[in-house]
Amino acid sequence: MTQQAAARGALTLKEIGEQPAALRDAYEEALRRKDWAQAYLADPSVEQTLFIGSGSSYYQSITMAATYRSWLGRDALALPSSDLLLIRKQVAAEDKKTIVFGVSRSGESTEVVKALESVRGLPDWKLAGVTCYPESSMAALGDSLAAKLGQEKSTVMTKSLASMIVGIQTAIASVSGNEARLADMAAVVENQADRVREGEKLALELVQSRHFDKTVYLGLGAMFGIAQEGCLKLKEMSNTWTESYGTLEFRHGPKSIVDPHTCVIVLVSEQSRAAELKVAQEMKEYGAHVVVVTAKAGDDTAFADTVVLTGLPDAADEARAVATLPFLQYYGFYTAMLRGVDPDNPRNLTQVVRI
Repeated sequence: MTQQAAARGALTLKEIGEQPAALRDAYEEALRRKDWAQAYLADPSVEQTLFIGSGSSYYQSITMAATYRSWLGRDALALPSSDLLLIRKQVAAEDKKTIVFGVSRSGESTEVVKALESVRGLPDWKLAGVTCYPESSMAALGDSLAAKLGQEKSTVMTKSLASMIVGIQTAIASVSGNEARLADMAAVVENQADRVREGEKLALELVQSRHFDKTVYLGLGAMFGIAQEGCLKLKEMSNTWTESYGTLEFRHGPKSIVDPHTCVIVLVSEQSRAAELKVAQEMKEYGAHVVVVTAKAGDDTAFADTVVLTGLPDAADEARAVATLPFLQYYGFYTAMLRGVDPDNPRNLTQVVRI
């Protein structure tokens, strides 16, 4: 890599690599703030729980809501901030006892701040937040869980997103009554350094060996939020065409785009492993380069062109979600570098979106 190329993308590359420390800090902060978890996650009388965010923060809200539903056995919904702000009656019931979690790296995104302000006066609605900046405007509206080592200089979200997910998942685990979930989170934190190292190696090898016209990301549940985030990382860092779908939904029409110039990345949940690998194998038969991101390799993944291991085969799928992120982030990063694009300064984007 030339000196000029090394300077291009230096912030993003550094911040992806800082994930292990950021995750540990977020995990430990969530354990310290058990009172926050009790106040905002453990009240069984709450009838409606909403996670709202914009862009990457909306995508991680999908993963957060899936974790809440699975680990606590209560309903939760992820929404774009603008939906709650602009079309609230279509997406939420105003007469239910509700907790709204604003999700924002900066805590300054106009849409999430205005959305929270718009519901602040509703009876029986409480506000909380997940952010990297505890002194932000959003945090002033509702008590927020902060992943402070997730703070970034780059425009694109990498370690911030991973650490915010780990923070809220650890908080959820701490009030779930299931010690296995807390053990999962501890294992995820310990595992991330390996994921960063191996994810970079595999992503660089893939980008250097093949050029793709299209990349498609597939996943279910908590992994669907990550699939959408992976899609966004490639799009915003490298300005390339990419889409994301629910794994089986991709078969209902969108698979018509698959050809030998397509990369299909499948984020496999262990509970739906057989069905998702069947879809992946079908895409291989259409000529796609298939990347399977999975807890473990086996005879059932032998068909894949690239296998990315997350490890932690005994952990909950929701907990393993962040273990998929380093490969996806490095894939976007190195695609951008190959195309001569600066991942630190994506076209038309700013770190904080204000309206």
